[in-house]
Amino acid sequence: MHIDIVVDVKTTLGEGPLWDVDEQRLYWIDSADGRIFRCTANGREVRAWDVPQKIGSMALRKQGGAVLSLARGFHFLDFDTGEVELIVDPEPDKPANRLNDGKVDRHGRFLAGTMDTNEEGPNGALYRLDPDLSLHTLARGIVVSNGPCWSPDGNTFYFNDSGSGEVWAYDYDQQTGGVSNRRTHARVDTSGGGCADGSTVDAEGYLWNALVYDGKLVRYAPDGSVDRVIEMPVKKVTSVMFGGPDLDVLYVTSMARPPLPRFPHDGVSRGSLFAVHGLGVRGLPEQRFGG
Repeated sequence: MHIDIVVDVKTTLGEGPLWDVDEQRLYWIDSADGRIFRCTANGREVRAWDVPQKIGSMALRKQGGAVLSLARGFHFLDFDTGEVELIVDPEPDKPANRLNDGKVDRHGRFLAGTMDTNEEGPNGALYRLDPDLSLHTLARGIVVSNGPCWSPDGNTFYFNDSGSGEVWAYDYDQQTGGVSNRRTHARVDTSGGGCADGSTVDAEGYLWNALVYDGKLVRYAPDGSVDRVIEMPVKKVTSVMFGGPDLDVLYVTSMARPPLPRFPHDGVSRGSLFAVHGLGVRGLPEQRFGG
């Protein structure tokens, strides 16, 4: 196993790596600066788009362009023109909240949650945006929404509230997009000051999570036990996604500056996009939004 820096763009808050198997390109975002990046598997042909608000996550659309969870609502992005169009703001009455992490299920629905920007109160919620652009609330009482992903068969949905010290599993109804039977899938080791951030599931059904502020990637077995821990070159790792032509490279985003003074600082590699090679496992193709 070895770890490389793919692109060093010093993202203030790098997040949301997304490998698209059709384009053979990797997307990732700078959540704090409102920017989307794209590159090849080896970090070439870097392209960037600015968006008008902080961005929590993105997904590509089947018909082209992207769906974004910006601070103040779900939006469409036209990559050719850079135009951003509002779909719906789920929380117009909560200016201290913003949309955060999100992904698309096997049926083209986009799930994303909100967070308290001060990371203090359980003021957030988890939402589902359907291909017909209808919006549905799936859960409430969340401080920082993070880590949405599914088991290989699509029947289990994983999600975490970063400050809870747990990764949760839900039964996922693939016909309706509903969640039920929340339980603790894994307990997060927060002894090093870290907390659960972005996640992905590999082809063997193991969940990978970025332990932000502790500089670790943790692989959890289907029974929730810790299978593997990888030490990263920086403390503020934020999210993970398998990509590359064979889906066997684990891409890892990081942040250059901590959002609050109590969080650790890093060295010269801070804010880089990393690639972990030689793990011996593969990921699953990400879905496109159906709307």
